[in-house]
This record gives sequence, structure tokens and C-alpha cells, in this order.
Amino acid sequence: MLNRNMQPEVCSVSQIDILPPECSLLPNGVPLHIINTGDQEVVRLDLVFEGGRWHQNHLLQALFTNRMLREGTATYTTEQIARKLDYYGAWLELSTSLTHSFVTLYSLSRYFKETLTILESLVKEPVFPEAQLQTTVAVNKQHYLINRDKVNVVSQKTFLQALFGKDHPYGMSAEDEDYDRIEADWLKEFYASCYHSGNCAVYLSGRITDDIRLRTIAAFGAEIFGNTSSVFEIPDYRMTPASEKRIIAYVPEAVQSSVKMGNLTAGRLHPEYADLRVLITLFGGYFGSRLMSNIREEKGYTYGISAGIASFQDSGVLVISTETANEYVEEVIKEIYYEIDKLQNEPVSVRELDMVRNYMLGDMCRTFESLFSLADNWISLHAAGLTPEYFQRNIDAIHAITPARLQQLASTWLCKKNLKEIIAGEKLS
Repeated sequence: MLNRNMQPEVCSVSQIDILPPECSLLPNGVPLHIINTGDQEVVRLDLVFEGGRWHQNHLLQALFTNRMLREGTATYTTEQIARKLDYYGAWLELSTSLTHSFVTLYSLSRYFKETLTILESLVKEPVFPEAQLQTTVAVNKQHYLINRDKVNVVSQKTFLQALFGKDHPYGMSAEDEDYDRIEADWLKEFYASCYHSGNCAVYLSGRITDDIRLRTIAAFGAEIFGNTSSVFEIPDYRMTPASEKRIIAYVPEAVQSSVKMGNLTAGRLHPEYADLRVLITLFGGYFGSRLMSNIREEKGYTYGISAGIASFQDSGVLVISTETANEYVEEVIKEIYYEIDKLQNEPVSVRELDMVRNYMLGDMCRTFESLFSLADNWISLHAAGLTPEYFQRNIDAIHAITPARLQQLASTWLCKKNLKEIIAGEKLS
């Protein structure tokens, strides 16, 4: 029997068995990745197209091209699409990133034939109807107007522009008038460049039967679809970072201020990235981190503060983020620098490092524990251009890291003079 008076033995995770996808190349050249696992009669189909905000010629072009796929095709009206998906208990998710566009279908296995037919029509024959475009733009513009003056939104926009410049894809930000400029022809142009078989990868996950696999191949792998001769012409973007260390974005009547600090750092392809993740997690990447323990728990300046690495295609960005009362802004920044000094000058204790190790390994286990989170990880790997060894490298780095190595990394990557300070809120006295 279980003795509840004794603490269970803590076991360290040495290896995570990650189910790899079954990969093949379809007759039309589209790669197919199948993750066949799970007990439920559900299936998820992801279509991944290279082409995102980095590739667009106009602001919002990639976003609205993707969102308009469900607003009418040569076969179905927008009402028919919505009604049929609802009837079959299916869910369609459309999204874009800096470099990719995603079309994701969640379906019950027994209705996959019917929902796949709808998905195929969305991808192969959208018509971008003008009436639906105006409605979609209006809804999205209203959402933008509601959020644009929130201090966190303002600080994020200002932060990226400070690092990359307003004319770089990472720093570009849409304004009111950009929504009013959207034209259907822009979307058709981006669709022709992005949504074709020469630019597509298929991920099929769930309990995959032979029938589901064969229907997917027939829909997206048997014949070439779209304008495969189309290619993106990407301008030579140059970063123009702001010269100021501190930038204040005034938000009238803001109850509190949003503080963002950071700079360019190692990206996922950098040899020190895996080790750096451990340092940033200890610094501000989980609830027991240095920043949370000091600034939230001890000082009570904020409800939450975090540090992390935002991964871009060719770089990484260290982001320290919090919201606090206007009168505590300077104290929060002071304590952030204090914690950086400690990491640079004092070795981390073995006990604290072990706690961070266990947290990170446990968190990795959680990201692979469900069927669709497993698919998310493999798709993320594909979109970032990483190899499957990436996962094991992170595990090895977590096990191998030492206090001395963390101190060295802190001195190299947490350079205080290079950190931008962005404050969005009321003017400071």
C-alpha cells in the first residue's frame, strides 16, 4: 500500500521518448508527416505553407489572405462552410506567423470524408468575395481599436520597433488606415504565391486509418495544385535599432505601466541557445524564478514578471516583461538589474539549479504528453528549419549545465548596458 507519510522518490528525467512522424513524399512532391497515435476517434490535418508577414508586400496581406479562405469558395458560400463544419462537429483554425501560414482542421474520424472535402475547397478554390472581405476587415479593425491603447500592446510594439526599426518585418505594425487599404487583389496575389503544392507540407495526426491516409493523399498529394511557378521576392530588410536606451510611450490615464526590457540574443540555431534557455528560465521563466521571487513575492511590486527568449527566423530576442503601478516602475527596473548582477557575480546553488532542471524537464514532458501538442512540436520544428536532434540537445543541456556555466552565460548574454528599457504608461515624475 502507498505510505502517505513518506515523500515519493524524486526521479530525474534522463530521456524523453518522442514519437517521430512517419514521413513520405507524395506524388505531387508534397511531404506528408503522419503521427499515428491516440485512442480517440479524432483526426487533425495541418497544411503548412511557407509565407508569412516576412513575405508580404503590404501590411496585413498575409493575415487577411489566410482568414479569408473560409469566407467563400467556388463551391461553398461562407454560410455553407460554417454550417457544414458545425454540423459535422469540426473546427477550422487559420493562423499566420512571421514566416508561415497554417490551415488546421480538427474532425471526428467518421466525418473526415465530408470535412476534408470542405477543407480542399478552401485551399484550392477560394474566391475572396468583396462583401465578406469588408465584414472581416471591419471585425478585425474593431478588435485592433479595442486593444491598441492597452499598455502591454503599446510596450510590445515599441519594444520591437526599438530593436529592429519600423521598416523591418519584425518591427512593422499596422495602424488604423492600413485596415482601410486592404484590397481583394492583394489577397489573391499573396494566395497565388503561397498556397500551392510546391510550397506545402501536410501533417496528419490522430488515430489514422488507411482510409483517412488515402483520402488525404487523394486531396493534397495526387495532383499539383495552385501556381507552383510562383515565388516570393523578398526585399533586403535591414535593422535600424533605436539609439536610445530608454523609450517612454505615453498612454493617457493608464492605471499602471507596462515595462519591457531586452535585446537581441542567441536564436535556436546558435550553439549556446540550449544552455541559455536554462539561465533565462532560472532568471524569469517560471513561477519560482529569481524575478518572481524578488519582485512579486518579496517586494510585491507586481502580480507577475517573466523573462524569456522570443525566437525569430534568424535571431532571438531576450524579453523581460511585467506590468506594475506607475510609482513602482523605477524600483522594478532597479531590482531587475540587481538580479542580473547576482547571476553574474554569485554562482547558483546546486539546490536551485536542480529545481530548475526538474521544472524544465517536467515541462518538456508535458509538451509531448498529448496527441495534438506532439503535432504542434513537430510542426514548430519544421517551421523553424530545425532537425529532430533539437529536442535531445535541449534535454542534454539541461542535464549538463553547471553553476559556473550559468555564471559565464550571465556575463556574456545579460549585458545591462545593451538592454533596451521600454515603459508604456503615464508620464513618470
